[in-house]
Amino acid sequence: MDTTQATKIQNSLALTDLGMVWRIFAIARNAFREAVRDRVLYNLVLFVLLLTGAAIFIGELSGGQERKVIVDLGLSAMLLFGVFIAIFVGVGLVYKEIERRTIYTIFAKPVTRAEFIVGKYLGLCLTLLVNVVVMGTGVSLALIYVKGGWDPLALSIWPAIVLIFVELMILTGVALLFSSFSSPALSALLTFFTFIIGHFSADLKGLATSMGSTGARWLFGALYYLLPNLANLSYTTPAAHGQVPNVGYVAATVLYSLMYIVVILAVATLVFSRRNFK
Repeated sequence: MDTTQATKIQNSLALTDLGMVWRIFAIARNAFREAVRDRVLYNLVLFVLLLTGAAIFIGELSGGQERKVIVDLGLSAMLLFGVFIAIFVGVGLVYKEIERRTIYTIFAKPVTRAEFIVGKYLGLCLTLLVNVVVMGTGVSLALIYVKGGWDPLALSIWPAIVLIFVELMILTGVALLFSSFSSPALSALLTFFTFIIGHFSADLKGLATSMGSTGARWLFGALYYLLPNLANLSYTTPAAHGQVPNVGYVAATVLYSLMYIVVILAVATLVFSRRNFK
C-alpha cells in the first residue's frame, strides 16, 4: 500500500469518526430537549429546592444544627429525586421511541444502535447534570443564608454532590440496560432494586461468606460482583460534618464507576442490537 492510499484510508476513518460523534451528539441533544420539556423534572427540582428551604426552618428548631440538617436533607433529597428522574425518564428513553414508532425513522438514517444507546444515555446524563447543579446551588445558597455570610461548607459539599451525580450516571445506564429488553414497569422495578441492593453490597459479601449452602453462597457472591457498589458513592453524612473526601478516593471511585458504565452500555448495546422491532 502506497502513501497516497494510506492517507485516503486515514482521512476516510477520520470522517467516519466525526460522523459518528455528530450523530451521537444529535441524539443526545434531542434526548435532552425531550427531557427538558417534561414538566415532572421542573416539579422535582422545585420540590427539592422547597425542601432545602424547609430544612432552614427545621434547622433553626434543632439547636444550632442548622447547617448539618440543611446538608443532610438537601443532599438526600437530591439523590432521591435524582434517582426518580434516572429511573422513570431512563426507562422511557427507548420505549417511547418504539411505542411512537419513531425508531424506524431513526434507523432509516445512517445511525447504528450503539450510537442510539450512547446518545440517549448522554442526553439524560446532561439533564441530570443540570438538575444536580441547580439543586446543589440551592443547598449552597441555603447554607450561606443561614450563616449570614460565606460558609466554607457551601463549597466543601460539592465533592459529595459530584459523587451523587456519578451514582445517578450508573443508575441511568442500568435503567437503559433493562429498558433495552423489558417493559417500562419491570425496568423501573429492577433499576430500583439495583439502587437499594447497591447500597448494601458489603452485606451481600458478608452473606456470601456466611451461607452454608453452596448455591446461596454463589448467588450472593455473583450479586456482589455484578451489581454496582453504590455505598462507596454515598458521602452525605460525612459531608454534613464538614468532611471532604481525599482526591485519591474520589478518583478511584469515579474510575470504578466509569468502567462499570462502559460495561453496562456495551451490554445494553449488545442486547438492543439483537432486538427485532418488526
